Amino acid sequence: MKNIAIILAGGVGRRLGDTVPKQFLKVAGKQVIEHTLDAFQNHPQIDEIAVVSNSDFVGHMENIAVKNNYSKLKKILHGGQERYQSSLAAIRAYDGPQDVNLIFHDAVRPLVNERIISDCIRALESYKAVDVAIRTTDTIIQVDGTEHITGIPARAMLRNGQTPQAFRLSTIKKAYELALQDPEFKTTDDCGVVFRYLPHEPVYVVEGEQFNIKLTYKEDLFLLDKLFQLRTAALQNDAVLPEAERRLPSSVVVVFGGSYGIGLDIVNICKEHGARVHSFSRSQNGVDVSDASLVAKALKSVFEKEGRIDAVINTAGVLDKEPLATMSYEDISKSININYLGSVIVSKEAYPYLKLSKGALLLFTSSSYTRGRSLYSLYSSSKAAIVNFVQALSEEWYDCGIRINCINPERTKTPMRVRSFGNEPEGTLLESAVVATAAINSIFSPMTGEVIDVKIKRG
Repeated sequence: MKNIAIILAGGVGRRLGDTVPKQFLKVAGKQVIEHTLDAFQNHPQIDEIAVVSNSDFVGHMENIAVKNNYSKLKKILHGGQERYQSSLAAIRAYDGPQDVNLIFHDAVRPLVNERIISDCIRALESYKAVDVAIRTTDTIIQVDGTEHITGIPARAMLRNGQTPQAFRLSTIKKAYELALQDPEFKTTDDCGVVFRYLPHEPVYVVEGEQFNIKLTYKEDLFLLDKLFQLRTAALQNDAVLPEAERRLPSSVVVVFGGSYGIGLDIVNICKEHGARVHSFSRSQNGVDVSDASLVAKALKSVFEKEGRIDAVINTAGVLDKEPLATMSYEDISKSININYLGSVIVSKEAYPYLKLSKGALLLFTSSSYTRGRSLYSLYSSSKAAIVNFVQALSEEWYDCGIRINCINPERTKTPMRVRSFGNEPEGTLLESAVVATAAINSIFSPMTGEVIDVKIKRG
């Protein structure tokens, strides 16, 4: 049975209060609908994709399809004012002599994963209608028109509905044929149509995920961004992941700050896996990342020698632990120039080379970026600026094919930290090689615009 994903993208974002429909807003470096389409494009059991779009944005949707080279996306359909009209557009587009599986999914649920999609397809082998839901954690109350409680259903039997919702085409078509004959027909989802108008057709429920949330309100954007960060945990591995291992031997990697600590570990691991690595730092060869001319000269020399640059990583930084009031302006300038301006310079100078190779840029932040800390005002604020900078650049450079992320390591045992804090208890710090491995895995991942947390594995 052919599996066709129907991405419902007809919303106009009224509840979000934005002029741009919510499926086209940016999160984690991409438009929301691009994340959603990626999930179905990359799923091995999905044969075809159709998007049902707001009519005013069909042209925009066509540009997204071309830009991303979505080989499975075969139809971009005009939706209707109501959700059910968008579902009907897809049903009619695939109506024919041969039955197929239609898998309806909200464009604004970008965190749907392979397991959920696979479970829906598997369930369609035994059922003709499938829903996705998670267990309700809150007590649900029923009220009347005067806001008085009229019932409290047993929580154990309640679920919060999600998508996908999957059907045999013949089943959902028949349900809608009956529904459209009802003058009082109203619905908010497709399983509800089957449940009401085909009461003898069982609707099986697949277990969803808490993170498979729907973008509805502006606050959800911040939550989605954090959930995308949590999804990067797979990059923290004890070893280089297969994709990185496959691509390293043919890659040219430039590391700024590669003479010690995390930078040196990145250099060594890349070399062990056959990459051509070029390292620059103040102590190693006099390259200060806050000097644009030196950074430009370093990158040019690598390109002239290798003919390409696939990844640029900047680990250079200084850790200041001093009250602002007692710092000299010379030290203030040095801190900002190395910790922030240096990353700006490296990014700007790397751009033409990474544009040619459609390569990756990786910067470093720290856990202090979420909240300024006493004695670390310049360091913390610079690291917060790095996060904002990465998120902005990921959007600016997305069409060029450049991926840009930043690593956010927990406290890490590096020479810079030892100089500032002395010896700390064993087991309380990350090993720098762990951070380096996550960094290498990230430059060969498809992610962009993300803060990649690297943490001590506890328990």
